Amino acid sequence: MWLLFSVLAACCFGLRGILYHWTSQQSLNRNVLLCGTFFMGALISIVCALVLHQAWTMSALIGVQMGLFSFGANASMFKGFAVGKASLVAILTGLPSVIVVVFAYFLWNERLNLLQFFAFVVIVVGILVVRYSNDITLRNLQGAGWGLLAMLLFAGNDLSSKWTTLVKAPLFPTLFFMFITGTCCFALWWIKDRLQEKPDNRVSAKWSEKQTFLIGMGVGITNVAGMILIIHGFAHGKAGLVSAVVALNVLIVLLYTRFILKDKFSRLEQSGLALALLGILMMKLVAS
Repeated sequence: MWLLFSVLAACCFGLRGILYHWTSQQSLNRNVLLCGTFFMGALISIVCALVLHQAWTMSALIGVQMGLFSFGANASMFKGFAVGKASLVAILTGLPSVIVVVFAYFLWNERLNLLQFFAFVVIVVGILVVRYSNDITLRNLQGAGWGLLAMLLFAGNDLSSKWTTLVKAPLFPTLFFMFITGTCCFALWWIKDRLQEKPDNRVSAKWSEKQTFLIGMGVGITNVAGMILIIHGFAHGKAGLVSAVVALNVLIVLLYTRFILKDKFSRLEQSGLALALLGILMMKLVAS
């Protein structure tokens, strides 16, 4: 069951990545967009929490920590897409599973058996093969720093998500605290920039702030759906394995860059994609 939840989460986050890349190329306010994204998550979460009568416990406050990690990770990923190569940023933000599997071992003594470890390695190697493909050189490493920062922060968010399942924190109250924290962070950043911005520059954006916020709310649907699914995955599976499978959302973004943006794939990149798919098939066999 954890594998199904993880694959579905990967699909949601892959779609989110595509939408982030598209919006990062538009003339709009990034902070307004991400504020709308997190606000939609908070709205959906509190409605679900009230409808399902979930308890508001102290453990749900872990969501605040998740929100801070997610705020930093999403802001870094969006910035990376805006200034760098989409495929490079996508690869780096798809590698938090390496950090997660190490920390999960030391924090919770989560061990992978031989077959699980082998499947994990195949997935990571597949992603790394794409990362070090001939298409990515020293001349097109723009955005790598932002992608690396996003990778570290996404790993922190994954570990925090796993922690919520271990302490049995209520799902939707936890997600509400996560998303409302992110909403407040981006709103404060938005207000700060607005106060520092010259009035003459406010009309230069293609999308109005209202339109941008609404677009962000649309993106937020993919974000909250992905979080619900990944937490269910963490509840049923090992943190490192779930994180590795969810990292395959990079394949969706890469397919988007190939067929929509017309980025060319080298043979090495194609080999990396094939390895990653082989790894997920191995995970399926191990889980069955």
